[in-house]
Amino acid sequence: MLIDTVAWVRIENGHILCARPRGKDVFFIPGGKREGAETDLETLVREIEEELTVFLDPGTAVHVGTYEAQVPGLSEATVVRMACYTADYQGELVPSSEIAEVAWYSYAARDLVPPVDQLLFDDLRAAGHLVAPS
Repeated sequence: MLIDTVAWVRIENGHILCARPRGKDVFFIPGGKREGAETDLETLVREIEEELTVFLDPGTAVHVGTYEAQVPGLSEATVVRMACYTADYQGELVPSSEIAEVAWYSYAARDLVPPVDQLLFDDLRAAGHLVAPS
């Protein structure tokens, strides 16, 4: 089974924005699953507005990469695909009722995020975008 998701990559000062949904104990790159025939950008704009109450400007979106990994705790046949984009935003980053908290992670927090997010962390560190452990 394939879980098709889209994620927003927001990096500031060498740290990436992560969010922890209510009822979960793991932080994820913000984003979510496509609904119906939504495009990547339609999904991204909707999900980020729902989760973080900001509006992404789709005209500034840049594809960072697409990653696939198994989902811990589910069947080995279950894979998540995460299409990642950067984009400018308007508004104040505030967790919605869906999100318990947000955090800014450096590369040192890599082991705290799911496997598919770890692949993104690795690429961002290799490109010099994430602060490396000291």
